Amino acid sequence: MSFVRSTSSKYKFGAHVSGAGGISKSVSNAYAIGCNSFAMFLKSPRQWNSKPYPEPEIAKFAKNCAELSYDPKTDILPHGSYFINLANPDQEKAEKAYDAFLDDLVRCEQLGIGHYNFHPGSSLDGDHESQLKQLAGYINKAITSTKFVNIVLENMAGHGNLIGSSLEDLRSVIDMVEDKSRVGVCVDTCHTYAAGYDISTKETFDKFWKNFDSIIGLQYLKAIHLNDSKAPLAANADRHEILGQGFLGLEVFKIIAHTDFLQGIPIVLETPHKEDAGYGDEIKLLEWLETVEDGKDTEQKEYNEKSSQLNKLGEKSRKEFQTKFDKKKQSSKTPTASKRKGPSITEQLTKKAKK
Repeated sequence: MSFVRSTSSKYKFGAHVSGAGGISKSVSNAYAIGCNSFAMFLKSPRQWNSKPYPEPEIAKFAKNCAELSYDPKTDILPHGSYFINLANPDQEKAEKAYDAFLDDLVRCEQLGIGHYNFHPGSSLDGDHESQLKQLAGYINKAITSTKFVNIVLENMAGHGNLIGSSLEDLRSVIDMVEDKSRVGVCVDTCHTYAAGYDISTKETFDKFWKNFDSIIGLQYLKAIHLNDSKAPLAANADRHEILGQGFLGLEVFKIIAHTDFLQGIPIVLETPHKEDAGYGDEIKLLEWLETVEDGKDTEQKEYNEKSSQLNKLGEKSRKEFQTKFDKKKQSSKTPTASKRKGPSITEQLTKKAKK
């Protein structure tokens, strides 16, 4: 199924597409589903090393971008391999991760791509602040070893040792980057919500961005990853869901489609679809949301019906994850929980009875 790319949308709505069979195919794959921006892996995400790009493939990538009107400097946001962890306290593993990281950046510059997104990693059993410093050190080293590609840190859903679950983590890393013109942030809507930042209403959405601007600065915002969340608020679970079917609901995506400062940057879907056509449908949904105006009865009725339809489709999944989350919260309150703070209710009552 083919989708017509919008020339009227003010937003660069797109999706993560396949680059299988040659990196140049990612461009035509994106065009086929109507993307105005897109993401892809630069090489197989399941292995450390990959063969260099053949020169004809690099030329074909540039040709496809020119013919299909994609600017690699602004419209494409490759995603780094998930196993790259520059904050790993094991130096041998950290160096191996850096080699893969630098290889990705070099590939970006071979293709003329201006931004590269990656997960900041985890401090594991190391000192968190020390590993933040190590991460920033590797970013500085990579910047001096490349020419122009911007390194984009993604916010994360987890907590504890995972870097980037708090805005403060990202700010700390940016503070230690020497050339701040070469670093930025990608905000993932699912990760944001799962990390405990409620963005599901206009009030909470505006509050989050006010905090973002205060802590990090909107000038560092380079991209958005657009996902609903299978897990509830503050569940610390990275579980992407189709727009409108998760705990975020459709409203936040309508808000995004009316937020001026998000114009001009890649807004990339990573929702769970078995076929690219699903992304095409969601891009058209986002472009339709851009046209919906509050206060117009006919449009509001159509929006309410669509929101209700999507909400119902995700109802079973939400209930399942809510049950899991509630059980997890309950187990964390038991005396055997490793991170329990203070006596449990049972212990308190037993202590009182002994008195």
